[in-house]
Amino acid sequence: MLFRRRARMLRWLVCGRVGTVWIWKALLLFVAIAFAVQLLGVIFNKSSVHPAGHSIFLSSDAQGPSLGFCQPHTHIMFLKTHKTASSTVLNMLYRFGDERNLRFALPLGYQFGYPLPFNAHRVKGYRGPRAMEFHILGHHMRFNKPEVEKVMPADTFYFSIIRDPAGMAESSFAYYKEVAPAFRKAKSLGDFADNPYRYYDSRVRNNYARNLLMFDFGMDNNANFSLAVAQKAETMIRQTFNLILLSEYFDQSMILLRHALCWPLETVVSFSLNARQQKPSDVGGLSGSFVSKAAAAAGIGFRGVRPQAKILTNVTEAQREKLRQWNAFDLYLYKTFNRTFWEDIKSFGYAQMEQEVSLLRMLRKEMAQVCLRDGGKPVEARRIRDKTIRPFQLGLLEILGYELQPGLDNATRTACLRMIRPELQYKDVLDAKQFPRVAQSGQQNPALLAAGASLVRQDSPRTGERPAEGNAGGRTAELRDWDGSRLMRRNQTLIQKVRLT
Repeated sequence: MLFRRRARMLRWLVCGRVGTVWIWKALLLFVAIAFAVQLLGVIFNKSSVHPAGHSIFLSSDAQGPSLGFCQPHTHIMFLKTHKTASSTVLNMLYRFGDERNLRFALPLGYQFGYPLPFNAHRVKGYRGPRAMEFHILGHHMRFNKPEVEKVMPADTFYFSIIRDPAGMAESSFAYYKEVAPAFRKAKSLGDFADNPYRYYDSRVRNNYARNLLMFDFGMDNNANFSLAVAQKAETMIRQTFNLILLSEYFDQSMILLRHALCWPLETVVSFSLNARQQKPSDVGGLSGSFVSKAAAAAGIGFRGVRPQAKILTNVTEAQREKLRQWNAFDLYLYKTFNRTFWEDIKSFGYAQMEQEVSLLRMLRKEMAQVCLRDGGKPVEARRIRDKTIRPFQLGLLEILGYELQPGLDNATRTACLRMIRPELQYKDVLDAKQFPRVAQSGQQNPALLAAGASLVRQDSPRTGERPAEGNAGGRTAELRDWDGSRLMRRNQTLIQKVRLT
């Protein structure tokens, strides 16, 4: 009886004093607040891409300033141009996808049939348009939009990176001196700059010697320069690519990229990979607001270079200008997207850019202290104790790598190793992860991975070439590198012999 009496009193208080209408209003308000809280929670979860594994950053600022309400991009196409710090960019994409178990569109070998135009069927595991979801496409290719669109979803974010043609020519000459026919014939880069037509033959493939950007973007690099053709190339790039970065302003490029992709700051922290030994005057420091160089992306100095290499790559300022004019299409693209780049920074805000660049460099320095031996100084490949992370060597100047700090715990070592693992070796790791059965039955010899070499696969554009096999005794095996060079393996050491023409 007492319980019933109290229940009637409660109903009288609620319905009589407050009223039924007010009850419904309160209930609707409660539901609206709950829905708003849930919606905000979903938005915040989408706008923050947390590391999938162990974070090795000590600073609480590793996520960087807030990105607001945005959704991270996970469908990404990166046109990896030559000699533009693109290997460092690709490593960041490798790490992001690897940590989150995203699917990479990997080549059957190490490139997508370059210098032939990209073809979707050169993607390992490709079974037709939309048959399988690929998240990241980023190896060297000659861009071919219709074929790329067969592989990547419609919401893919396209971006690339470019560089001053004079600097590209210097780097290309040093790297491809014994590979590119035009460079191989020239005594020095200055000699080539003074009379390029003496050495350059447009009928020869793999020249790497004229309008390399234009070629990588899939257009005719040998056409006579005209403003109409240059503007047509510009229009194609603007219509296709969401962002074009500059290697000379690498850190600023990474800030623009991370905001465009809606990624946390720690994902774009990197060490300079595939960097060659530099002359002291070429390296540049990190002082000033917007003067960081891609070659100094690690924030550290380099050791000396071989005297012969210095002489062969030395050019006067007049010769540098000749190289720019020789690469007239590339120069047009560089000037055009240089202006766009600084317009983007102006819209972003100079003060905010300087703040985030400073934070990025602080995190890079922190990472170097955690991960790298000897304060993070890059070292010659032969000095790297772990042979599986020695960078592939080609050209006049030695490609530098890094050594891990000893005594790291397993989680930290794994995270650090991802940051310094050379491109070719990382590709093999991802390949084995995505295609474990194939990797078990046909994985390359670890000695090849140590030297960064690759067997020529059946997808080679050179007709008649097959994967080379060792002789019966097993002491000497003839192998072909990715560019067709003959490699001889003796006592687990790969030595580049001669280029096949």
